[in-house]
Amino acid sequence: MTETTRTAERPVLASGRPVTSPLSDVRSLSRKMVGHFVDTVVACRTMPTDAVSGDFTSATRLCLELAVAMYEGTDVPEKIRRLEDAAAGWAREGIPLGTIHRAVHEGFRLGTDLVYAHATPADLDGVKHTARRVLDVLETITVAISDAYVKEQRAAVAEHHHAVHTLTTALLSGHPTSTMARECGIDIADAYHVLALSIPAHPDEHNPALDRDIVARRKLRRVQTALATRCGNGVLSLLSVDGGTVLIPTTTIADTDLDALVDTLSAAALVPLTATVVDADPEQVPQAATEAHQLLDTVQHLHTRPGLHRMHNLAAEYQITRPGPGRDALGALLAPLGNHPELLQTLRTHLANDLNRQRTARDLHLHTNTVDYRLKRIKQLTGCDPTNPVGQWYLQSALVAHTYTNPTHRPANTPPPTRRTEPIRPR
Repeated sequence: MTETTRTAERPVLASGRPVTSPLSDVRSLSRKMVGHFVDTVVACRTMPTDAVSGDFTSATRLCLELAVAMYEGTDVPEKIRRLEDAAAGWAREGIPLGTIHRAVHEGFRLGTDLVYAHATPADLDGVKHTARRVLDVLETITVAISDAYVKEQRAAVAEHHHAVHTLTTALLSGHPTSTMARECGIDIADAYHVLALSIPAHPDEHNPALDRDIVARRKLRRVQTALATRCGNGVLSLLSVDGGTVLIPTTTIADTDLDALVDTLSAAALVPLTATVVDADPEQVPQAATEAHQLLDTVQHLHTRPGLHRMHNLAAEYQITRPGPGRDALGALLAPLGNHPELLQTLRTHLANDLNRQRTARDLHLHTNTVDYRLKRIKQLTGCDPTNPVGQWYLQSALVAHTYTNPTHRPANTPPPTRRTEPIRPR
């Protein structure tokens, strides 16, 4: 039998009077209880005076009325609705749910002491009968408060996410944002770290026994949670399960800590993330985001290892991969090697090994004389000497352009280029 269908029952007696008698003066009792809450429930002491004397006292009286109604078996849906409205208000005001539950349970201790204060051994049957009713009342009040509180919190979170999405979109599109920021309640930082983020698929996304969409969304939620935990509410982001753009106020995290942040996000995602960063003032965010994603595109085409990459570490590669006659000319430099994949593989491996012949021979399972022969053939076919500093610079630049325009041309067993800490320059 639920609280909405329960009909009036004969009251249970204790010491010859209904057990609800001590609770009948709900106005006086509610004031006493609230005073007790302020004295004993630590979190209640910091609540504003008007909240304690107003909403909190009214809600306590409402809980008492609800308890009496349920003890007596009368209908209570209207009282439950009013309690839910009060809980929604507490959520909007930021009163912790734990504080509310502690007050409720403390109120039940006081109420139970009052109800059974004069019970005698002869009232054992009545006490046993009402013990279950006490749990029913506590369950009804707790569930009503929790459901309404969580519902309101979810609505507030959704509203905040919408505000973040709106403001982030405005910043990325270069639209005026001062008015929008005030409406959203989010301050615009003086400068941002603009991150372009690539999130690869989690291995479970390829497991036919699992729902790929659920796995991907869980991965994204972990990343968003880690980002919010590390950077706070000032971070703005537009992220999908594959990646996106993140704007982090430069005052929130130092540039030197961004590498650790990307590592933290990778740990949360359970997959290695790749990111690039460009700093910018709010007005420069659109251009910075474009550059960051172009740099990320370059990093991915070059098969550079995961982690955070900055423009000054890949400036030469970035410039070489921009469309234009320069990239075309460099890419054409390796055209004569198109029919000699073993030579292209040798050149890539040799440059990646910092021109160490022995290491190149070991990686390719060749004799060093064979490496020397192949390097000579590369010089004959391209006109650039791999053993000459200028020739090395042109060949390495040509490899960057060639890899970008022919990303699948690199043999599968060729090691990817190592992550650079210095730009390409003649040796």
